[in-house]
Amino acid sequence: MTSIYEPSRTRAGSWAEAGLNFAATMMILLGMFQGLEGLTALIDENFYAGVPEYAYDISVGAWAWIHLIMALLLIIAGFALFAGSRVAAGVAMALAGLSAIAHFVFLPYYPVWSVVVIVLCVFSMWAIVRSGVFVR
Repeated sequence: MTSIYEPSRTRAGSWAEAGLNFAATMMILLGMFQGLEGLTALIDENFYAGVPEYAYDISVGAWAWIHLIMALLLIIAGFALFAGSRVAAGVAMALAGLSAIAHFVFLPYYPVWSVVVIVLCVFSMWAIVRSGVFVR
């Protein structure tokens, strides 16, 4: 006789799916944050403080385009991550890492916000790895 109670998912499976959904949502939000940074730099080049003796001499206009391109890629990766494929997870991991590196280099221009985005990138990478999408 079969039971009327059939659990649809195990507890670990629901945690993994929640982690993957969280990571996908965070990737989309990180893309939006990057887009706002890029638009801010394009609209008002004097918004970000200039750093005179910085090792990475990149203009604010170049940073604007870097942030806008990363924003587009992060948003696309976030929506692709909702599908749960390994390829999307790998691309999302790489983009989150690149975003964290870009914000590390951008640190002197806008330090507090850069640290917040770096933490969100690392947390998104952790959620992708912890979800188990690479193990399926």
